[in-house]
Amino acid sequence: MITGSLVALITPMTLDGNIDKQKLDELVEYHIAQGTHGIVAVGTTGESATLTYDEHADVIRQVVEKVNGRVPVIAGTGANSTHEAIDLTQRAKEAGADACLLVVPYYNRPTQEGMYLHFKAIAEAVDIPQILYNVPGRTVADMSNETTLRLASISNIIGIKDATGNLERGKELIEKAPADFAVYSGDDPTAVDLMLMGGKGNISVTANIAPAAVAKAAELAIAGDAEAAHAVDNSIKALHSALFVEPNPIPVKWAAAQIGLCDMSIRLPLTELSATFHDAVNQALVASGIKDK
Repeated sequence: MITGSLVALITPMTLDGNIDKQKLDELVEYHIAQGTHGIVAVGTTGESATLTYDEHADVIRQVVEKVNGRVPVIAGTGANSTHEAIDLTQRAKEAGADACLLVVPYYNRPTQEGMYLHFKAIAEAVDIPQILYNVPGRTVADMSNETTLRLASISNIIGIKDATGNLERGKELIEKAPADFAVYSGDDPTAVDLMLMGGKGNISVTANIAPAAVAKAAELAIAGDAEAAHAVDNSIKALHSALFVEPNPIPVKWAAAQIGLCDMSIRLPLTELSATFHDAVNQALVASGIKDK
């Protein structure tokens, strides 16, 4: 089972908007050195919505090759077209990804039965471990726990990234799902509490900026050490808020640029962090010990 801090990796870009392949390799090495337990490539934070189809597959392939088996690689392959999600998932399998992350279909607002049949079709079409991803704040459609539990009986659907921030819903999934079905947090502010309830990890935005702390907090929480886990998490609590002052990944890419991890380049329709929020994000970097001033 994949566990721990699973960074929702940013996709670094050059100032002219192309994928920065050198920086991407450097980020992989940085996260492995900092103790990150797994890498999620081309999820929401990786700007999956604005990468071309070939770029999407190429980033997954490059991350897999650079990681070279040292930690698990989870490929974001979700789409609101079942056919497209199957194709992306097949390409991720061919690239050597360890698992795929599949978001609830967005924009077209499927019913619960439509969600069930969508994910069932992908699981049956591509024999690779698959993690569901429920993030109603982005997709509008909200997959119910009942639908998730139906899907949990499919052998290669191995878990869910729950980004609702609703701990009661997460607790219910943990209690009712099969023992080999993992519930991961997709909400940094509540991640430690979910893991203390039995969640298996945190697919984290904050880990881009504070990878060692997020990894340590995850290890402690999964081990059941609530006091120590909360102490570590509190040391970076300011980041959990500051990295969402504008839609993700706008703030996290700006923060990453401030500490030299990448250039400040993001694709339209996303824009660089508004100057209004520069101080807030910078202060969070300082408060979390990432920057001196």
